[in-house]
Amino acid sequence: MKCRHCNNSLEHVFADLGTSPPSNSYLREDQLNKPELFYPLRVKVCESCWLVQAEDFTNREEFFSNDYAYFSSFSTTWLLHAKEYVEKMAARFELGKDSFVVEVASNDGYLLQYVKNLSIPCLGIEPTKSTADAATIKGVPTLQDFFGVKLAESLVRENKKADLTAANNVLAHVPDINDFISGFSILLKDNGVSTFEFPHLLQLAEHTQFDTIYHEHYSYLSLIAVQKIFLANGLEVFDVEEIPTHGGSLRVFAQKKNVGKHSISDRVRKLLEEEKRLGIDTISFYNGFQNKINDAKNRMLEFLIQANRNNSKVIGYGAAAKGNTFINYAGIRTDLVSFVVDKNPHKQNKFLPGSRIPIYSEQMIKEKKPEFVVIFPWNLKTEISSQLSYIREWGGKFVVAIPELEVF
Repeated sequence: MKCRHCNNSLEHVFADLGTSPPSNSYLREDQLNKPELFYPLRVKVCESCWLVQAEDFTNREEFFSNDYAYFSSFSTTWLLHAKEYVEKMAARFELGKDSFVVEVASNDGYLLQYVKNLSIPCLGIEPTKSTADAATIKGVPTLQDFFGVKLAESLVRENKKADLTAANNVLAHVPDINDFISGFSILLKDNGVSTFEFPHLLQLAEHTQFDTIYHEHYSYLSLIAVQKIFLANGLEVFDVEEIPTHGGSLRVFAQKKNVGKHSISDRVRKLLEEEKRLGIDTISFYNGFQNKINDAKNRMLEFLIQANRNNSKVIGYGAAAKGNTFINYAGIRTDLVSFVVDKNPHKQNKFLPGSRIPIYSEQMIKEKKPEFVVIFPWNLKTEISSQLSYIREWGGKFVVAIPELEVF
């Protein structure tokens, strides 16, 4: 395999999670008697540019199909994050009715609805029909397409250069990262700003967040790697913020190389120094992660097996990609987790890929009164445990597996 940024040969395996189906390929009942496609899930490290990346076994359309079931607006925490982002960016970069904001991977309009509320012209770019349609219903102008150089050039010809572009939790999702970043350097006005949010590789490694590895995530990103990739494709990082979303993410601010007006923040230098101090640009940083993965898996399995022996009912909350990675790698089935609950009606009455654990509405928790609720999207454990606090009435407890097994 060659590095998808610098074309260097990849030798070092960072994580090997066996095989699994795409994490958002939920099954209907009529599909249960049919086979599923499983792909290897292996992540390697480029020892030249330090981009950590999954091996590529199929095209992106397999993962981001028209019935893609991830809708951002079902998390109140994420909606609040989006609203605060819009208010902060509008103030910092003086955005108004004469500005133009573009969000790439705009999903169901969760963020641009707040841009629209400020009367700032905007456009969402979203490749999946299900979410693009949901955004359109909200009144958010949305173009259903994948983003890259070709689309950016088309928008520029239509006089749609951007003052601000947002790309939240999508940089990891693109197979051709060079084409993707080059698109932003084309789409931006000379004094425009691009922001990107993505889970920080440092947090993934230090807190054993291996369940954020799935086929839709082609890349796992450090600031060291991002800076190299951006510079090679016409963008310059001028600021960075460490934010708590998804277990610890970076918000990177970039401008067009050589023409941008923003001076480089000291926060960029400090974080690069911190990553180098911890060895992200050395292969030793990546050694031993597989052992940490297996320890986390085994602790959870031991808990579930003991609960099963005690005749305790265990169910899951959140039919999330994180959970599907964990469930499929650990080999968890309905004998250990009898069903999963999710707020998203597009997932309800379907089945998790691979494990085929059924997905129900929250009402099922109240009916079955389980002793334990495993919160698979552990990054939302505060929101979810508050939402489901009523399980305390019958002595129910919550469980998370990452970064450590916790029963509370």
